Amino acid sequence: MNPVIYGIPNCDSIKKARRWFESQGLDYTFVDFRKTAPTPLQLNQWIAAVGAKALLNRRSTTWKNLSEHDRLEAENGNALALLQTHPTLIKRPVLEHGGETAVGFNAAEYATRFGR
Repeated sequence: MNPVIYGIPNCDSIKKARRWFESQGLDYTFVDFRKTAPTPLQLNQWIAAVGAKALLNRRSTTWKNLSEHDRLEAENGNALALLQTHPTLIKRPVLEHGGETAVGFNAAEYATRFGR
């Protein structure tokens, strides 16, 4: 099964990850958060795999525009509802492959993961 990359197309990290796959001649599936939001089940799986703190993109404009209350709720372990409401708060890319989940793009880690 092809790896699946989740994110938004104009994100620099997504662009790097997609270019990396293409440069390696590897097929992948891209899922745009804005068109197909992750389900609560997916979000729970990602949180279980990498942790809510790793999944939250605190550098995003969406994060900066949240109320202090919402940011505190997310920081204190109640991130699921917020991530579901605002998928752009998810750090990108989220990579699913071989039953594993990884967040963020790192060319060396991708090369190791895919035997390149």
